Amino acid sequence: MTITDNDESLSLYFDSIRKIPLVTRQEESILASRIARGDKNALKKLIEGNLRLVVRIAKSMWMPPHSLMDLIQEGNIGLVKAAERYDASKNVKFSTYAVWWIRQAISRSLVNTGRQIRIPHRKEDALRRLNAIQMRKSLEISRAPTEKELADELGCSEAEVSNIMHLGDQPIALEQSGDEELSILDIYEDWRYNPEREIERASISWQTAWLLSNLPSREREVLSRRYGFAEGRTESLKAVGAVVGCSAETVRHIESRALKSLWHTAARVGLTA
Repeated sequence: MTITDNDESLSLYFDSIRKIPLVTRQEESILASRIARGDKNALKKLIEGNLRLVVRIAKSMWMPPHSLMDLIQEGNIGLVKAAERYDASKNVKFSTYAVWWIRQAISRSLVNTGRQIRIPHRKEDALRRLNAIQMRKSLEISRAPTEKELADELGCSEAEVSNIMHLGDQPIALEQSGDEELSILDIYEDWRYNPEREIERASISWQTAWLLSNLPSREREVLSRRYGFAEGRTESLKAVGAVVGCSAETVRHIESRALKSLWHTAARVGLTA
């Protein structure tokens, strides 16, 4: 991973939190009890003892052109919320409990920095989940999934899927003329350039390239040719087999194995629903 933030400031931050001792499971319970009684020092100690967890999660979710330091700061906000709400009596490690809050804070930051107009968090979550399912289904069935297939995955109606898919496509600039009537630009949306779609396309392209880079060269070659990642055109099993030197059936097995590997890697680093 190439970090585009100021390397010196990041290094100083990493060095500073590395010196903070980690919090043990026993200490978590004691600190949680003190936090419940309003002890600010206990809250501070629990938060500081888990700052390295935020860095680890932020690194796994980071992608250009976002600032890694900004993602860490957003993750720290999620960590504070987790520390304030942690209940040790539930018999769950604090780090396990905090992961969801940290990931949620970072995810919302990634989405909101790419939008001109923010939409409610629940709708953002639904849109992100739908996009992840679309990516997974496309890999599984080698084509774009239909709205019915997506609805079956989400457990909702096709109409709801359609509404979710169009959540991010509605920004309209409302400019009024001197007599307070809407102009033509206020009525018709300009589709020539959509910043959100460009960001989403760049994000998907970067994620796909990164996932492919983790595959062995032969598997990467097969997927690149089968799905047109390299030349922009797809090739048949037979054509790919002629290039890599094996039968069409072997290519099919290689492709299946590579797709499963991609899915596991994506799930591990949090690129899936």
